Amino acid sequence: MTTTPDVLRPHAEVQYAHELAALAALDREQGRDVPERWRLSPWAVVTYVLGATLPDGTVVTPKYVGRRRLVEMAVATLATDRALLLLGVPGTAKTWLSEHLAAAISGDSTLLVQGTAGTSEDHLRYGWNYARLLAEGPSEAALVPSPVYRAMQRGAVVRVEELTRLPSDVQDALVTVLSEKTLPVPELATEVQAVAGFNLIATANDRDRGVNDLSAALRRRFNTVVLPLPDDVEEEVAIVRRRVAEMGAALRLPAVGAADEEIRRVVTVFRELRAGLSLDGRTALKVPSGSLSTAEAISVVTHGLALAAHFGDGTLGAADVASGVVGAVVKDPAHDAVAWNEYLEVVVRDRPGWDAFYSACRES
Repeated sequence: MTTTPDVLRPHAEVQYAHELAALAALDREQGRDVPERWRLSPWAVVTYVLGATLPDGTVVTPKYVGRRRLVEMAVATLATDRALLLLGVPGTAKTWLSEHLAAAISGDSTLLVQGTAGTSEDHLRYGWNYARLLAEGPSEAALVPSPVYRAMQRGAVVRVEELTRLPSDVQDALVTVLSEKTLPVPELATEVQAVAGFNLIATANDRDRGVNDLSAALRRRFNTVVLPLPDDVEEEVAIVRRRVAEMGAALRLPAVGAADEEIRRVVTVFRELRAGLSLDGRTALKVPSGSLSTAEAISVVTHGLALAAHFGDGTLGAADVASGVVGAVVKDPAHDAVAWNEYLEVVVRDRPGWDAFYSACRES
């Protein structure tokens, strides 16, 4: 798979092709066992996700910052015949991790079903080219395979994002696929049997509106790995700093000055409001309805960088992030505005060095 310089966001297997190639070469050199139709050994997949410097000097950049054991559990699950469910609140890098796991294992992260309220069984199983169906009747030529169908044929990893956003009856279309490793095609009196290497990664959260609980039958077909929010401020600041730098380069944003102070400020605000407690543990706070995730912090800072670069003095300041913070916090004007105003007056107003941020938020 190739890409062009104009692609806004290359697929993981394209963007990090040199890292994947170096890890594959190291697997061969060290004689590591590679499961059938996998591109890398399980050890190399974990190394690709968490980052390392290889013996040949290749620097493998970290794709996920978190507990190594969680990534090992995820990869070990995919090395068996059990499907993997990445569960966590919004913004815990579930989609990001699933993409990189698929890229490292199958060399293709594009076999994807995006779960929405409008996703039908056809998206999980197969559909039809209705012009050919009417002209010729049911046939293999008229069948339109889904990503799940193609992954079963090829022995690859398929991703199902936001599984709990699928209607319950659509979710259960996966039960036979995951238990029997078979996809019946009754219209053609045949079936598709998964070949070695096939597996499925699903992501889900239970915080957003419009969530449909998984049936007990479907949940039993998954090994679940819960991805937590970052453990401490420093870890979350490091994640935001790195992802903002990557996104800024991808979006070709002009270079701006040091942003660490404002990144730390945004992360602090989000962590305190998520927890309902100030960092010093002295002040209880109302919790807004939004998730205030690490992903939202990244979005706020990236937006602030664009403002600073194009309309400011080139240095990220409080005024550049204030409107983004307010927009992220106040999702429900009735409830969240009260929580936000209380936070500004009780915590932010008297915090040393936060005067400019307080004034900017009041003006937003």
